[in-house]
Amino acid sequence: MLRRAARWIPGAMLRPFGRPAALFFHGVVPRIVDPRIEINHHTVEAFRGIATRLRRCFDVLPLDALDDVLKRPERHKRAIFLMADDGYANTLEIAAPILEELHLPWTLFVSTQHIDTDEWNPLILARLFLYFAPEGSYVLPHFPQAIALEATRQRETIAPYLLEALKRLSADSARESVTAMRNAFPAGQLDSLRIRFSSERYLTWSEVEALHSRGVEIGAHAHWHWPMNAFQPENYLHAQARGAREAIASRLGKCRHFAYPFGNLGDVSAAAVQAVRDAGYTHAFTTLSGTLGQNLNPWCLPRYALRPEEPNLESVLPMLRLADRRVARLNLRATATTARPAMTLASGTTGPSR
Repeated sequence: MLRRAARWIPGAMLRPFGRPAALFFHGVVPRIVDPRIEINHHTVEAFRGIATRLRRCFDVLPLDALDDVLKRPERHKRAIFLMADDGYANTLEIAAPILEELHLPWTLFVSTQHIDTDEWNPLILARLFLYFAPEGSYVLPHFPQAIALEATRQRETIAPYLLEALKRLSADSARESVTAMRNAFPAGQLDSLRIRFSSERYLTWSEVEALHSRGVEIGAHAHWHWPMNAFQPENYLHAQARGAREAIASRLGKCRHFAYPFGNLGDVSAAAVQAVRDAGYTHAFTTLSGTLGQNLNPWCLPRYALRPEEPNLESVLPMLRLADRRVARLNLRATATTARPAMTLASGTTGPSR
């Protein structure tokens, strides 16, 4: 709705109503091979256009400025924090040179297990199963009915059901289901798809370190890229938060910020917010659109997801404050949990007291 309204309201008219905001993307590719699979990527042309408009119309700040912006949002009405999630290799190969050319600071949130192993994002693998596995009926662990894969249109019809049902599984159960999907492919087919969809390759640790040495802030996007929702046990949530922070800090010296995988209302439980706080992060970001201000829970901050095309950013971003009520719902739910003292970790690190 905001984007539709932004088409008709000039950015100059909305400028006085602006408030600071965080934005995020995932990857950048020369071209989209298959939009059913490469759902997380901008084209180079579109991304350069977005970055250029951000440079021209806003104050893009490093994440080190976040505390001051949260305390004094009225002084930073044009402030923007730019971020990328997951840790795709093309952030080093394509996105970083564009952002360096435009002198735009940014933060990269990485899912450390995928950096360790180059394991595919589980929902991307599920999409490959849906659209490329041979025709047939598949019995997947933890699914009540067999999954019939037939013609393309039928596969597109069942895709939303399967993907949403998968996200509602515990991480252990989801791993079993994803393994069964992987085993559905004939020998060599997944290797061919990996070549075809090279956009889905993750960075290595040496590449993460290279970005860090070039001034990119590195934050955590959990260990395994899976929802930290109410279907996950608390010990898993703490391991997701703590393990990612320790892996990054051991290589780069610090890791202060976190971004929840998926990060919408149904993807972030109050227990997850507490686990992230307990792990010692100073701030954490959801994927709920909204603006930044001093009354927010620091472990439930909003971010706006950049769409494949963003022709009206100058108008869209000042209007994000209209979405703040939805952010407040998650803040209210989480604050009751994070109000208790942070747990002491085995390493001796405690979450900040706010």
